[in-house]
Amino acid sequence: MPISPARTVAFDILLKVERDDAYASELLHGPQQAKLSSSDHGLATEIVMGVLRWRSRLDEAIAAHSSLPLKKIDVEVLTALRMGAYQLLFLERIPQRAAIHESVELVKRARKTSAAAFANAVLRKLTTQTKSSPPEDNMADELAHPAWLVERWRREFGEASVRAICEYDQRVPQTVIRSFDPAVIPELSNAGIKLTSGALLASAYRVTSGDVTKTAAFLEGRIAIQDEGSQLVAWLAGKGKRILDCCAAPGGKTRILASRNPEAKIVAVELHEHRARLLRKLVAAKNVEVVNADICSLPIGEPFDCILADVPCSGTGTLAHNPEIKWRFKPEDLLDLQNRQTAILQSAMKHAAPGGKIVYSTCSLENEENSVVVEKALASNPGFRLLDCSAELESLQRDGELLQIDMKTLTQGPYLRTIPGIHACDGFFAAVLKRES
Repeated sequence: MPISPARTVAFDILLKVERDDAYASELLHGPQQAKLSSSDHGLATEIVMGVLRWRSRLDEAIAAHSSLPLKKIDVEVLTALRMGAYQLLFLERIPQRAAIHESVELVKRARKTSAAAFANAVLRKLTTQTKSSPPEDNMADELAHPAWLVERWRREFGEASVRAICEYDQRVPQTVIRSFDPAVIPELSNAGIKLTSGALLASAYRVTSGDVTKTAAFLEGRIAIQDEGSQLVAWLAGKGKRILDCCAAPGGKTRILASRNPEAKIVAVELHEHRARLLRKLVAAKNVEVVNADICSLPIGEPFDCILADVPCSGTGTLAHNPEIKWRFKPEDLLDLQNRQTAILQSAMKHAAPGGKIVYSTCSLENEENSVVVEKALASNPGFRLLDCSAELESLQRDGELLQIDMKTLTQGPYLRTIPGIHACDGFFAAVLKRES
């Protein structure tokens, strides 16, 4: 019996994630996966994301039935075992025989035939394991997060909030879209897509059923899939006549800036050439100039009255969408990230016009990447002051874009802060800085 296309694709993607630090969500929507049927793509997605979400639980189960320590198992074999274990322990509708047989066949396909009997034995032993959860007094084990990260969040957010974060990370996030054309909404309804209103923003819609990626509106770029927290940061950046987007790819925030500021000159800077090409493809607005450059070495020219510095970060606020991050990210990574983020923000400050506004943002939950960066940048640039995000959010609420929700839940001191599980979106941080006139 041949290996199903879904499991073949899932195996190849998981290996790329493991070997190349790739992101599963990008690979699952790559051109090679476009050939899969809807059912095969759905199963591949379920297996890939399930394995990444529950990896520590799967590894614990495998280790309990393995004659070898995990670190001595070849990555191809361990990947196939994780896939089989996920199907056996988490998916009710998958026949045990199919999960075991195809996982063993994947081991053979990877030219690890000598390990086929070993893989078969481990998976057969797993069929006798109960599907009960670990004790709730060990949140890291129960909800498959690194213990050090759970403890760090416990100190920052408290017990109830850290549980909400971890539980949110383990659920499949609802697809959220932004429409660039109001006429698209009835069109989507006619195409069988069911929508509900956004949780934070009036212009956001949540998909309750249907695949928007197959619709003409999505394929033609008239709607975009974008988390509401990400959309909110772009709205917070506001309006201007000359706008600088410092780290623009993949372009979701750039598109919102362009649609809100059709008469503005927008310069979208992206360091990596391949991402700059993607940005040019996705952001077709005539008022956007894409520049492939490092913002830290961008020549000083005419200043900008509105700047968005949505910087590269750990991404710990996006684990529901990118679960692989929690297995890669290490505490020692924070200093390097912070130094790069501080350099980007300080470079953005050099391009700000008198009276100009800068929004600094991350999709991280870590203070080292958030308030600490802002404080360091302000300390070395006394010509700037920190504004209270509440005033900016209240303005969005008066304009009818931000929904009538308790503003206090969206802020921590002067900063915007969305928290997964507390809010129905990824975790974002934003600070608003203004250059003195």
